[in-house]
Amino acid sequence: MSKFELKLPRMGESVAEATLTSWLKEVGDTIEMDEPIFEIATDKVDSEVPSEVDGVLIEKCFNVDDVVEVGQTVAIIQVGGDVEIAEPEQKDKEVETEEPVLQEMVSAAESAVMHARAQTSVAQLNGTSDRFYSPLVKNIARQEGISFDELETIAGTGKDGRVTKDDILNYVKKGESNPVERISAPERAAVQERVAVTQKVAAPEKVSTPVEEKVTAPAAPEKVAPATASTQAPTSEKPKTQVSRGDEIIPMSRMGKLIAKHMTDSVSTSAHVQSFIEVDVTNIVTWRNKIKDAFFKREGEKFTYTPIFMEAVAKALKKYPMMNISVDGDSVIKKKNINIGMAAALPDGNLIVPVIKNADQLNLLGIAKVVNDLADRSRNNALKPDEVQGGTYTVTNVGTFGSVFGTPIINQPQVGILALGAIRKIPSVIETAEGDVIAVRSKMYLSHSYDHRVVNGALGSMFAKAVADYLENWDLNREV
Repeated sequence: MSKFELKLPRMGESVAEATLTSWLKEVGDTIEMDEPIFEIATDKVDSEVPSEVDGVLIEKCFNVDDVVEVGQTVAIIQVGGDVEIAEPEQKDKEVETEEPVLQEMVSAAESAVMHARAQTSVAQLNGTSDRFYSPLVKNIARQEGISFDELETIAGTGKDGRVTKDDILNYVKKGESNPVERISAPERAAVQERVAVTQKVAAPEKVSTPVEEKVTAPAAPEKVAPATASTQAPTSEKPKTQVSRGDEIIPMSRMGKLIAKHMTDSVSTSAHVQSFIEVDVTNIVTWRNKIKDAFFKREGEKFTYTPIFMEAVAKALKKYPMMNISVDGDSVIKKKNINIGMAAALPDGNLIVPVIKNADQLNLLGIAKVVNDLADRSRNNALKPDEVQGGTYTVTNVGTFGSVFGTPIINQPQVGILALGAIRKIPSVIETAEGDVIAVRSKMYLSHSYDHRVVNGALGSMFAKAVADYLENWDLNREV
């Protein structure tokens, strides 16, 4: 009989922690190997974590909404033999009567201050900000009496300047956060009342001096109490939306809030500029109609236009490698691998971007297999965290919903994204040896958004033209 510690697995190079969103098993449940135990969520994807052994779940180490770091033990599983489910130990409450009255009073003072600060911090930490704060960081802020405005001043070392657990603990350790010294008048009154009660209970006959003389804080510059609503200086706040009778308020989902933040962060980071080009894809439409039935019969899956576009983009990135870069401060990182993100719509209306790794090394059949697999598992919420990491360029198909073209937002830290418009039959002028004629052709628009900080108009346009040329010169006799 032994115990197995189920740890949070590694989920990609840039993923250091995840939020535990739900438990799929309860303490005492029998678990089989590879059976999902709990669900986690990162800023990229939601995922289930399976058991690595057969056994019985005997302990949960984290609660729902807790932030878990990679490598931490999340659950303990009993493997083999009789299982005894440990009941939570009830700690005996001991009343200490030997401590000096002064210690009792100081403890009561600190407890009252922390309690009052924790209550007000709940409201204070509900402010709006472009920065993301994990539940763990917010909990620490509440416990330490750190207001939302103060939290905004803490320098973050995490991704995109995010405040990590270590950042806020170091901030507290340095003494920059000292709830006891930041006591306002109402809080001081609560402390005095709490100490007075303690004084009577602990040793009423020994206390002869006023409470104010007993509770003293270390000498420090006098702090001004927080201003009331009537005395606060005017601040620039976002206008509130008017809600009328009959309106429905729908809270944003967790993924929806993350997507919204990523989009606003990207717009404020990159200098977006667009180039558009019209492409004649008549040969591609004709070729696909010719081979799609045979492909389905042979492979058991559909052949869509997406693999063709992904192959064209991979060829263009190979030709123009300075589109396959990212920006890191004042440096440009030229990526060795060509990993193309494929934006996929989810049933709930949100968007996810699985990545086709080393797309330039796959043939058309290989790309088709990967595209179908990623699209299917995206819709079923079965992607692994690593499968939405490491993209170097992104393609989004706005034509699926009938859009002719669009101006997509760059997926950071990449520098380009290509939107595929709807394929339409339109009259077009065709040049022939006998002269110009008008014919019905299948055409579409490519919309290329790129980061003008590092990609100039010439490169952005030449890249889009390279994709268009590859599509227009499609071989009608090609096999797949």
